[in-house]
Amino acid sequence: MAQDSTEGSLKERGVRLTRQRQILLELIDRTGAHLDVDQLYRMAKERDPKINRVTVYRTLKMLKAGGLVDELDLMHYGGDQHYYETRLKQEHAHVVCLRCGRVEEFFGEPLQRLRKQIENHFGFQILVARTEVGGYCAHCQTLRAREIETVRQEPRSVAKPPAGGTRARRAHARPE
Repeated sequence: MAQDSTEGSLKERGVRLTRQRQILLELIDRTGAHLDVDQLYRMAKERDPKINRVTVYRTLKMLKAGGLVDELDLMHYGGDQHYYETRLKQEHAHVVCLRCGRVEEFFGEPLQRLRKQIENHFGFQILVARTEVGGYCAHCQTLRAREIETVRQEPRSVAKPPAGGTRARRAHARPE
């Protein structure tokens, strides 16, 4: 999202673009990464030591309410953390590796066809669509295959009962 269109959207809503808000918007918009609150706070603090965590939370809440930022859970890869990105004009799906956490964005006609198919099937007017797909990236598939092969090749150890067996221990525990 272009910075000037973000500023215009904020002005239309009567919201002043403070230096701290601008820093957060730039971080979300220009890093190209999906950042959580802690990451945003640390990065913003480097640029403005006066910024505090409350400002980050309030700004994110205001930007979400204004439709300028989307909050994502990304398949809960990081637990209960949420991640933020500026709202793009073109809808996209997030493809998340459930092993390493890598996130890719998928744009394209198949997504638009799916949307139309849902609208037609249910007679539903879609206003917002968020799609997340979880699986394993090519690198993690290779690592996982190696791990499975290693486990298959390891000899299985059979647990032996303790010396004397269970009857002998029970016999000692009984009072005579």
